[in-house]
Amino acid sequence: MASAPPPSPHNRSRSEDEEDPVDTMISKTGCAELHYTLLDCMAEHQDWRKCQTEVQKFKECMSAYQNTRKEQLLKQKTSATESV
Repeated sequence: MASAPPPSPHNRSRSEDEEDPVDTMISKTGCAELHYTLLDCMAEHQDWRKCQTEVQKFKECMSAYQNTRKEQLLKQKTSATESV
C-alpha cells in the first residue's frame, strides 16, 4: 500500500482557524495594538516612510519588551545558579 506523500515544507498556508505565528508572538509582547496601527497606516499610505510616528511607537514598545524580557531571563539564570 502506498502512503500519502509528506506535506511540502514550502506550503505555508494555514487553515482559517489557525492563528498566524507572527501575530501570536507580537501579542505576547503587549505591542499588538501598535503593530496593527502600523499595518493600517502602511496599508493606507502604501509607504512605510509616511508612518514614521507609528514605526517609532512600535519600536519603542518592542524595545521595552525586550529589555524587560532580558531582565527576567537574567533573574531566572541568577536564581538557578544560586540554588545549585
